[in-house]
Amino acid sequence: MPIDEYLTALSKELRGPRRRKADLLTEARDHLTDATEAFEADGLERYDAEKHAVADFGSIEDVAPGYREELAISQSRRTAMMLLLALLIQPIVWQSGAWVWTSDETGTSALNDLLQVVVRDIGGVVMAGAVLAVLSTGIGLRYPLVREHLSRITALFTLAGSALIAAIGVTMTATSTHAPGLPAYGIVGTFVVLPLALVSVQAGRCLRLARA
Repeated sequence: MPIDEYLTALSKELRGPRRRKADLLTEARDHLTDATEAFEADGLERYDAEKHAVADFGSIEDVAPGYREELAISQSRRTAMMLLLALLIQPIVWQSGAWVWTSDETGTSALNDLLQVVVRDIGGVVMAGAVLAVLSTGIGLRYPLVREHLSRITALFTLAGSALIAAIGVTMTATSTHAPGLPAYGIVGTFVVLPLALVSVQAGRCLRLARA
């Protein structure tokens, strides 16, 4: 039937979060079904009514870009939320005295002290950016300029922030005055590098959708 063929073709043109994609296709089906019933009420047979409904809905080439934009925005929100969650666990990892390499000792490393200041500042900026991105994917979407650039900016910001924080985290561990050893690297890898790597994967998907 024309509606099924149309939605199958539309689905093949879309990439992005599965749940949001399914919601968009369901909304499209509902709209097409309502239009079909209206044409049937005017006396058309079901097949012809569906053909008219599909024609009125628009060609795949015309409709797909709008759906891609919606999916890119949904991916932006997911990316920003994941970045925010990844940053919220960082204070636990670097809490003073919580781990051997974060305990106070007489001899201190100037580089490590500098990195602690830098990572706090960068972390604060990245966290603020993540909160702003989450808000922008909600109330900010009413502004065309935000909708147009949100996905690309969120992706690039997330990739840059994740790379910086992960690199500084590993460097801080390596330059600690305590010999960090394998457990320290394991903790940093598990709670700093791995979460930010997963966030970066989401950001990469976001960037691809923004360029689609």
